[in-house]
Amino acid sequence: MYHLALKMLIADRAKYAMLVGGVAFASLLMTQQNGVFRGLLAWTTSHMRNMRASIWVVEKNVEQVNETKALRDTDVNRVRSVSGVDFAVPLYISVQKARAADGSDKPIQLVGLHGATLVGRPPDVVRGDLEDLRLPNAVFIDELAVQRLSIGRPRPLDIGDTFEINDREARVVGICRTERQFFGYPYVFTTYDQALQYAPRQRKMLSMILAEPKPGLTAEAVARTIEAETGLRAMTVPEFSVATVAFIWRNTGIPASFMTTIILGFIVGIAVSAQTFYSFVLENLRNLGALKAMGATNGLLARLLLLQALTVGLVGYGIGVGLTAMFGFAVLPIGQPPFILDYTSLTITGTAVLLICCIAALLGILKISRLEAAIVFRA
Repeated sequence: MYHLALKMLIADRAKYAMLVGGVAFASLLMTQQNGVFRGLLAWTTSHMRNMRASIWVVEKNVEQVNETKALRDTDVNRVRSVSGVDFAVPLYISVQKARAADGSDKPIQLVGLHGATLVGRPPDVVRGDLEDLRLPNAVFIDELAVQRLSIGRPRPLDIGDTFEINDREARVVGICRTERQFFGYPYVFTTYDQALQYAPRQRKMLSMILAEPKPGLTAEAVARTIEAETGLRAMTVPEFSVATVAFIWRNTGIPASFMTTIILGFIVGIAVSAQTFYSFVLENLRNLGALKAMGATNGLLARLLLLQALTVGLVGYGIGVGLTAMFGFAVLPIGQPPFILDYTSLTITGTAVLLICCIAALLGILKISRLEAAIVFRA
């Protein structure tokens, strides 16, 4: 009986193709937009993966990791004096101007690391030795900075070459690989003291404080102690990530834009699939009526329709996800738009496709529940 249901489904190739195409398009739209959206959210928190630390201490009004409000230099010692803190180091981070070889100014994300420990160092060094950052005017640049600052040069920027940051010479001693950040600025790493020389002088220059808990203590507990004793805001990486994503949801139109597209994909999938599937049921009323006349119950016929709908959904979902994966492989070498395809995205889309199939099958089930077996005997 189930084999017969599948034969009925694929007998009309045009309608079968339309059903599969509608579900595939909905799957592609939902998965691709969800993947790009998750990639953008990952960009907003890339600072914490490019500059690793268990506890991030910031000014009490800072809401997300891409925002900086200057702290006093004495705040570093205040955090170091908190019980449970193993060590704490200053971090300078701001957007500055770098001059490319063609004379154009390019914005960069200048990061100043604690000179003695280099805490916050980039995780993936391509070439060079991080210890060389302690040399005068030394900087590490990421691969995006190589690309952007090499404009007008006969060859890409490399170790030993120089460029200018705010009219001061910077000498490349290494190249690293970083995750792209939300605003798209390339990273340039140097020591904290040298970063203060590159940046325009202000009364307060300290951007953040990176801290680690003592062995045996959790980062969450130590962060709460820091807040209680200093009045500053201290967050672990998960807490800072949640706060940053929440800020993006509250203050930008990005989530609404992507959610609108995802919802439209879901609605399109329902509209196309439900309409085509209902038309398919109407055209097969005599066949369904014959099965009912031979003793098939409404429950059996409902299961047959569910099998047909789920078959269409599975095939369409596979095609849609496959096309999405091809999109991901295509943009991977370019680096943008950002794209993350993981089990969460696949599960969300799979659940939505299952719901689409159930809604499409429901219309047919309602129709056959009122179907009379005598329809096969009518002219």
